[in-house]
Amino acid sequence: MTALQHVKLGAYYVVTLPEPDDFDFWRERARALVQSDVPPDRVAWVEPGGSGNLFSHGERRMPVPDVTAPQVRASRAFVTLAKNAILHTDAERFALLYRLLWRHQANPRIMEDKTDGDVRRIDELARIVRRDSHKMHAFVRFRLVEESDEEEAGEHYVAWFEPEHHILRANAGFFMRRFANMKWSILTPRGSLHWDGKVMEEGPPAQRSDAPVGDPAEDLWRKYYASTFNPSRLKIGAMLKEMPKKYWKNMPEASLIPELVAGAQARESAMVAAGEIKDEARPDTLAAIEKALQTCRRCPIAELGTNPVMGEGLLDAPLMIVGEQPGDQEDVQGRPFVGPAGQLLDMHLAQAGIDRQGAYVTNTVKHFKYVMRGKRRLHQSPTAKEIDSCRWWVDSERALVKPRLVLALGASAARGVLGRTVSISRARGVPKMLDDGSELWITAHPSYLLRLEGPAREEQEKLFTADLAAVAARLTELVA
Repeated sequence: MTALQHVKLGAYYVVTLPEPDDFDFWRERARALVQSDVPPDRVAWVEPGGSGNLFSHGERRMPVPDVTAPQVRASRAFVTLAKNAILHTDAERFALLYRLLWRHQANPRIMEDKTDGDVRRIDELARIVRRDSHKMHAFVRFRLVEESDEEEAGEHYVAWFEPEHHILRANAGFFMRRFANMKWSILTPRGSLHWDGKVMEEGPPAQRSDAPVGDPAEDLWRKYYASTFNPSRLKIGAMLKEMPKKYWKNMPEASLIPELVAGAQARESAMVAAGEIKDEARPDTLAAIEKALQTCRRCPIAELGTNPVMGEGLLDAPLMIVGEQPGDQEDVQGRPFVGPAGQLLDMHLAQAGIDRQGAYVTNTVKHFKYVMRGKRRLHQSPTAKEIDSCRWWVDSERALVKPRLVLALGASAARGVLGRTVSISRARGVPKMLDDGSELWITAHPSYLLRLEGPAREEQEKLFTADLAAVAARLTELVA
């Protein structure tokens, strides 16, 4: 039997996939089998014995569906999870996906049943794969290699990574976009990727010895990491969960961690004594953050007598929207973005195809800063120091939600995420990678649009619309 032979053995079909991560191949065969009324217990899905080229395969006989066969049903939720779950190394994933697709035909809403064993299992596989991809984004470290071939002379960066699942090709686009102007290679035991600035090529599996050990720039990287290490935010258990030791051997800064951890307590005490930080543990749930906000006095805004407004949305939302601060209506209702700016935002989000209910929405400053004008409370922009004081809360929310993409609305929100001021006109439309592997996109705050009139309003709304459309497209890529 060849690697791609489909053989009917009695009442059974044996389908051998060309590659372990070939979703399109699986989907095409699964559709044909469903339309041919072949139940799950009559299909055997087999992984390839070796690594071949994803894009070159032949084909033997498959059942041919009747022309009157109904179209195969597959909800967006199923397809989204399936594209990730198929990258898992579980040998039963293909059969699981086919069984769920088969059941989907009789019950189109099966994906909504979170108590169903198959639904729970595919969700678990997809979650594990997403986490593995997140680790790859965060922990790949390139090292400089000088090319010896005169025709290939120049800087070539090589990284070694050991993914747990079949995520290499699925993440090729991420690294191509992030390092578009570099010539680089990523070597793994499951295959390799090579980018020359124009063309992406796949290569065979590699060994650790194929990758360089280090380069001169790593000393600078270690110094930078040591300078940004914050002992007041150290939680060893959480650190090991987010940065398991198995990744340390490929990360130059990891050699500093034992020493930094050992001296963290003494350094934290010194910082507390100097008044640089408050001796306070970071909340480990969103509910704990909301409770702690009630007594927050980190900046003078809290003394104005307004109510802190907590973010709201899904705990595992792929998108986190960050605004500047609550307004008058937000302070009254206790919810973010419910006033005029929030209504304008909702309209533009809907036009871009972004579901606010599926996002996490918050503000970088938690209290409403205002000045009185008669009986009215008028918005007053927070200072850089006030924004920086509130970063602790936004960082805490982001650490718990773990969004794939962060959308900052306005310069204050961008500073709340980045810790520095940026120009909206220069930063918009260009994603920035954050230290946790998520992407930051920056655009104007909708309240800015409300202050404009005439052609200026029309021009800025076009830019805002284009920014949200780009975010929607990128979000679709990230969660696909």
